[in-house]
Amino acid sequence: MVTKPPDTEALVPLRRNTNFQALWTSEAFAAVAKETAEFAYPLLILATTGSAFWAGVIASVQLAVAGLVSLPAGKLADRFDRKKLLITCNLIRVVLLGTLGLLIFADFVNIPLILGIAVTSAICLSISQPAGLAAIKALVPPAQLPTAISQNQIRFFGATLVGPPAAGALFGIARAFPYLGAAVSFLVSTLLLLFIKKPMQAADTLADDGKRHAIDGFRFIRRQPILFWSLFWIMGSNLVFNHTGVFIALAATATDEGTESAMIGVAVGFAGVGGLVGSFFASYALKKLTPTTIMMLAAWIGPVAATLMALFPNVVVMGVITGIVFLRGPIVSALFLAYVAVLAPDKLHGRVLGAVFFLSMIVQPIGIFSIGAIFDIGGAVATFTFVGAVALPVALTMFTPTMRKLPRPEELKETTL
Repeated sequence: MVTKPPDTEALVPLRRNTNFQALWTSEAFAAVAKETAEFAYPLLILATTGSAFWAGVIASVQLAVAGLVSLPAGKLADRFDRKKLLITCNLIRVVLLGTLGLLIFADFVNIPLILGIAVTSAICLSISQPAGLAAIKALVPPAQLPTAISQNQIRFFGATLVGPPAAGALFGIARAFPYLGAAVSFLVSTLLLLFIKKPMQAADTLADDGKRHAIDGFRFIRRQPILFWSLFWIMGSNLVFNHTGVFIALAATATDEGTESAMIGVAVGFAGVGGLVGSFFASYALKKLTPTTIMMLAAWIGPVAATLMALFPNVVVMGVITGIVFLRGPIVSALFLAYVAVLAPDKLHGRVLGAVFFLSMIVQPIGIFSIGAIFDIGGAVATFTFVGAVALPVALTMFTPTMRKLPRPEELKETTL
């Protein structure tokens, strides 16, 4: 790895970087809107059809579509103006969710309509996600990238705590209100993007050389040991510690114990709290701890947590452990995305992010299915033994030469193609 000298020019604090703050605030409104709408879909389906099956189908289809679309989305983020992509995706969702709200008032909703709007919204999410993340590199100096991306994690986990309660409260007033509220939030997100005056990509990024392919992102990751081994561990972790899979195992264990549903909700809430706490401490952790220490701790929390949950299948204990597991998520994400931002050339940045999102998401349905099937066969002990059996060998990748000597992201320089 080649290092570069530190910047001699005084850096403007991120809080005074109006372009970055406009992007961050815009994405925060979009994230809250997304979480509000996604939580309201199953509420609407259950209220109109009483079918939990269709609620699950729509959630699964959204996840699958988001993963598949992430590949062409990365290419779009490299080929087209990122600001225009974000605005277009936001406005499409304003129209979709606003229309759904009006149709609910008119008492004209059905499964195909809800599914179509949910899937189209998921496509817009997948297209906007690489563009929004790649834009940070253009708005923030290299030395501030880790801190900026750490701040970005707060937005995501904050939205997961704000969106669902807001959706529930609005739905209790009127079924259309969560969708109309989400549409307004996406509109506010769009208006905030207009305050960004600096280009959201390098000048040569928009130059079409006719040789851009989604597979270029995978090839770049394979050539970068830091990205390759870090993503390998992230995929393994997402396989067995994804939100849905862990929640299913936790809820099923609690049900077997006869635990009240309120206590199950409290236990599951520890995960959201852990993620939010981790997002607030991500910037501090990246400054005070070495990258190797961060990755080593994160990796070995997995097998230890799985062992404890297998030995003590109690809903409260499992809830606390789950919170600790999810605390590591935003810290690792901030570190990894900082590596991507520093190493990937801007003209390739979107495709690298597309490959990252695809690989990290595509394993999650496999993990969800496996956890559910194993729990039905062998219960909690068998389930968390399986989780540990995956987490342990994946954690051993931390002993590869690359992961034992990780540099800080700001010490690296962009890869030359």
